[in-house]
Amino acid sequence: MAKPEYIQRNREWLEAKAREEGVKALDKGVLYKVIKKGSGNGPQPNRGSVVTAHYVGKTINGKTFDSSRGGVAPAFRLRDLIPGWIIAMQQMRVGDKWEVYIPAEQGYGRFSQPGIPGGSTLVFEIELLGVS
Repeated sequence: MAKPEYIQRNREWLEAKAREEGVKALDKGVLYKVIKKGSGNGPQPNRGSVVTAHYVGKTINGKTFDSSRGGVAPAFRLRDLIPGWIIAMQQMRVGDKWEVYIPAEQGYGRFSQPGIPGGSTLVFEIELLGVS
């Protein structure tokens, strides 16, 4: 598939996802759906926080390109992650598990990564386990 066609297909997928029941919008085109709600009063990260989370990352065709499942949940400084993660995780509370839909512009943009063609919409299942 040609690159412009691939990019267009990813945009159309995201537009359709935005119309699904339970899918909510955040800043800059990032969407999410709550899979599991935490206690509701747990800590919320900010850009400078170190977050511990389990995640599975996929492209819109369902192909997994990265996952922390099956191992120890990694810790990340939130400001070092892709913009889509920063936007979504600042709205999450410890214990929340969301499916997050990240437009290419808030992910890796037009640049390819291993297993991720440039222009890809990213789909992450993120479970926030801790904030420090």
